[in-house]
Amino acid sequence: MKVMLPKPVAAIYEAVEELDRLYQHYGRKFTPDGHLVGSIGEVIAADALDLTLLRSSHPGHDAVDREGRYVQIKMTAGRSVALYDTCDRLVVLRVVNSEHAEIVYDGPGAPAWDRAGTKQKNGQRPISLKKLRGLISN
Repeated sequence: MKVMLPKPVAAIYEAVEELDRLYQHYGRKFTPDGHLVGSIGEVIAADALDLTLLRSSHPGHDAVDREGRYVQIKMTAGRSVALYDTCDRLVVLRVVNSEHAEIVYDGPGAPAWDRAGTKQKNGQRPISLKKLRGLISN
């Protein structure tokens, strides 16, 4: 399912695309990450899926859904996301272009956690978007 990104978010990704084109010879990517991408993902998911966001930096979860389940929200422009722990419900979005994101996964957190990779030094376990898509079809 595709969701529209607000104009200011689209402008950020358009700027990133332009930087990538201008400086491709340096072999660097200008993908925004960190709190910016996380916050964008949280508000986009909340609007698209009728979620109630928790306070920022709430331990382990970002929102609560209508059934009272805790939701972890991840957004990426890449091919994977990193998980710190399992959750009741996991929502993963991927930036498709400067105007759209897609909901790659919206389902229980346990299957994603069970299939995530080995814990890294920072405590996170990566999982590819391909694996997440596979969980939906199973």
